[in-house]
Amino acid sequence: MKRLDILKALVKGEPVERTLCMPITMMFAATYAGHSYRDYATRASAMVNSQLRVAEAFGLDHVAVLCDPAVEASDWGATVAYFDEQPPAIDERTPLLEDPKDLLKLVSPDPATGKRMSNRTEAVAELYRRAGSDLVVEGWVEGPCAESADLRGINTLMTDFYDDPEFVNDMFGRVVEVAIKFARLQIEAGAHIIGIGDAAASLVGPAIYEEFVWPWEKKLVDAIHQAGGMTRLHICGNTNAILERVGRLGCTVVDLDFMVDMPKARAAMPNQVVDGNLDPVRMVLYRSYGDVMEALKKCQDEVGGTRYIAAAGCEIPRGTPPENLKAFSDFVRQPLGHSN
Repeated sequence: MKRLDILKALVKGEPVERTLCMPITMMFAATYAGHSYRDYATRASAMVNSQLRVAEAFGLDHVAVLCDPAVEASDWGATVAYFDEQPPAIDERTPLLEDPKDLLKLVSPDPATGKRMSNRTEAVAELYRRAGSDLVVEGWVEGPCAESADLRGINTLMTDFYDDPEFVNDMFGRVVEVAIKFARLQIEAGAHIIGIGDAAASLVGPAIYEEFVWPWEKKLVDAIHQAGGMTRLHICGNTNAILERVGRLGCTVVDLDFMVDMPKARAAMPNQVVDGNLDPVRMVLYRSYGDVMEALKKCQDEVGGTRYIAAAGCEIPRGTPPENLKAFSDFVRQPLGHSN
């Protein structure tokens, strides 16, 4: 049974021969393949080589093009700092939208020609060409809260919810419009599933999430599904307070960070595929192969054994013992890793 077919069966709740392992590898992948992280984030060829090498070496079921949250922001015109061995980062000292009025003058980027967005789409196309018949190919876009935080500054955005709610909705609308176009391009290039990174959404309470964030995440999720892609929502941090609302988005897969109560997540999302939620540092980086295997079994048991994908709560850290990453694929290929 091909990986993509397994994923589709998991989504439908149908019996499968095994579940999947889809841990996020970024800095680990670049280091393993011998690329600087600057090259990994800015050169499609380096990302493709790194993802394919790690997937083959560790038996992973997917390849993905996420590298840093500044890809779209860079093409919007934000000031981005680049480093040899760390992810690119937004320079919040000079936010692109320092004044809300700047939004009216801001020209939306074209994902087809934006330097960094087109580089990501190029990576998707090459991963699909080389591995799309075997592995799940994952594209990536930023969610409304995360992308707006990149353009406005995260601390300022948090006060905007109270001080200028109309501006927040206008800004969310603009960034989601671009994200939808970007997602469609990646789907056309071969992405089976689109990851949606919206980490900043874990910093707002349920009321603000419901009023401001949820409607725009829903619009993005629905547009991706209408374009023929699946969705994987990734909100880093403690999302226990918004799990029921996240469940109503109807995402194909929901990532759960290590702070999340897995039984509570299953109750909130009884018919969705979830993954996680191993602590990437304290468990995956610092513990043993056996500990990782036991933790994965605990996660799977806590969500009822069904519709579960093996992954950590967030990115596999650089420096993780190779055997600990291999544990993810070993887990899903053993009887205790069967999900249905």
